[in-house]
Amino acid sequence: MIFRMERVEQAEIEGRTPRKRRAILAAATEVFLSHGYLGASMDEVAAKAGVSKQTVYKQFENKERLFAEIVLGTSDQLLDGLQQAYVDTLEGAADAREALRALAHRLLQSLTADSVLQLRRLVIAEADRFPEVCGAWFNSGFEKSLDALGQALTRLSDRGLLKRLDDPTLAAYQFAGLVMYKPMNRAMFAGTRQRPKPGELEKLADQAAEVFLAAYGLERSAR
Repeated sequence: MIFRMERVEQAEIEGRTPRKRRAILAAATEVFLSHGYLGASMDEVAAKAGVSKQTVYKQFENKERLFAEIVLGTSDQLLDGLQQAYVDTLEGAADAREALRALAHRLLQSLTADSVLQLRRLVIAEADRFPEVCGAWFNSGFEKSLDALGQALTRLSDRGLLKRLDDPTLAAYQFAGLVMYKPMNRAMFAGTRQRPKPGELEKLADQAAEVFLAAYGLERSAR
């Protein structure tokens, strides 16, 4: 009986550890995004997570390690979300114009979310301090997502919906730039509270698709 009770207690402890870790990561994400790396306090992280500061250090060793965990963890989430957007809008599409418009709208909705913009600003701000971590965020998040977009555009080309793409990844960068350059840069300089005017993102998405098709569309779609 004592042995069984010890096993139950150990299982409860092991179950609490992942929950505490998730709580710390959620709290730290909020603190880092709000205050930046230098302004982030481990005391505040512990308070928001409902744990002791000793527990935070036991889980993540130091502030640098916690920052790296947050940044690299969000790159996986970013990649998964973008890849799903490509599947939802481009796979099985019968009309390139409608598919690209749908994708542009989806990108603008997801990538102009306050949390994404704040994270991007945080990574840019700390790139010189943590070049390996921030570089990995770009490589494993945005760069991989654009490689995946290039593959999805190639499949559109293979189905006769776009011209042959000599450099699919470059085409993906060009499409993403047409869609995201204006709202992303405005947010980086003017802050996340500077929101687009009503209808602005919809117009931008439609025009991005038209400009992209002028370069890569077939005659019937590049009208």
